Amino acid sequence: MRSVFEDVTDKMNIPMLLQHPPQHFLKGLLRAPFRRHHCIFHSSTHLGSGIPCARPLSSLGRHCTTWMLLSDGLKRKLCLQTTVKEHPDGFSDKEQRFVDKLYTGLIQGQRACLAEAITLIESTHTRKKELAQVLLQKVLVHLREQERLNKGKPLAFRVGLSGPPGAGKSTFIEYFGKMLTERGHKLSVLAVDPSSCTSGGSLLGDKTRMTELSRDMNAYIRPSPTRGTLGGVTRTTNEAILLCEGGGYDIILIETVGVGQSEFAVADMVDMFVLLLPPAGGDELQGIKRGIIEMADLVAITKSDGDLIVPARRIQAEYVSALKLLRRRSGVWRPKVIRISARSGEGITDVWDKMKEFQDVMLASGELIAKRQRQQKVWMWNLIQENVLEHFRTHPTVREQIPLLEERVLSGSLSPGLAADLLLKAFKSRD
Repeated sequence: MRSVFEDVTDKMNIPMLLQHPPQHFLKGLLRAPFRRHHCIFHSSTHLGSGIPCARPLSSLGRHCTTWMLLSDGLKRKLCLQTTVKEHPDGFSDKEQRFVDKLYTGLIQGQRACLAEAITLIESTHTRKKELAQVLLQKVLVHLREQERLNKGKPLAFRVGLSGPPGAGKSTFIEYFGKMLTERGHKLSVLAVDPSSCTSGGSLLGDKTRMTELSRDMNAYIRPSPTRGTLGGVTRTTNEAILLCEGGGYDIILIETVGVGQSEFAVADMVDMFVLLLPPAGGDELQGIKRGIIEMADLVAITKSDGDLIVPARRIQAEYVSALKLLRRRSGVWRPKVIRISARSGEGITDVWDKMKEFQDVMLASGELIAKRQRQQKVWMWNLIQENVLEHFRTHPTVREQIPLLEERVLSGSLSPGLAADLLLKAFKSRD
């Protein structure tokens, strides 16, 4: 076997002869300070003992512009054509090793690396946020390659769970999660807890309410604080979903804070949105939040056992009638209303059957892929808005003006609209 490496950027040719190069040699070689490489392999389609040549290189996290295979004098392009992944500007070797360690452990299914990776993306430290983005990009490339091998189908099923406090969300998740892990699935639960407006702290008590599931090695529960984020989801929920999928979890449950007009933000992150409602909550239809009901793909009436069976049946009938009046968001799926009980187990299997039916129907119609593409765009613009606002607030000129203008607004000498215009003018004239 013979390889020729060309440093394209510096217009230099560096011929090297390799006899069956092992992975560790390639790994060291690909860390060499070449900006772009053109690699040509002769006479054999494999490296080492029967490993396809594209496999070890992609597993190393390094990518080459073009890999060519020469056999009997013919050149055949391999499917891998990407660009070289270089060290980010200003990153030390220690930081790069840290990201590589997290990435390797994550895709190997190490729970500790997944937990550390989510902690990294939740950090508000500037340097750690940069490291987190590098890690996320590596995970995203890995997932895209796995999806390609899976014939373009998503690797995981994302489900959002919402409902008022006391609806039994945590109890349902524990019973439902145990059923899924017993069937061979790997489940990840991202439970979002509200933060205190006074202290900024959160109870993060979901693990204490899911004692059995938290001890299951095929389940991973991660409570996260909202830190004041609207919509009942954290700023980094999208990133956490991506990391969990990279860790090999094929079912992702996102438990949100509760029902509210801004709660439907979770619908922009998941494939299916499930609304859990208790059977004894007063005038149900009067209390419906129209926005959240319109987002629901499945409505589950909880605690349907004992004395609550009769009211649960009545409320189920009311919601079936109400959903008929709302405009359908999908052209192939009509929202369902079922009754469940985590105590007796009634309806839990039906929930999973409805979820699988939803996934199959949406995949067959192409709506699921289109939905995820729209969600990617929403995710990007949410981050842009957040970053632009943060840049605006921290600009020196604006930061100096904010306390003065706020005081004038509170005193009534200046309208909020005029104050906003003055801040924008100060920001525009920063140069």
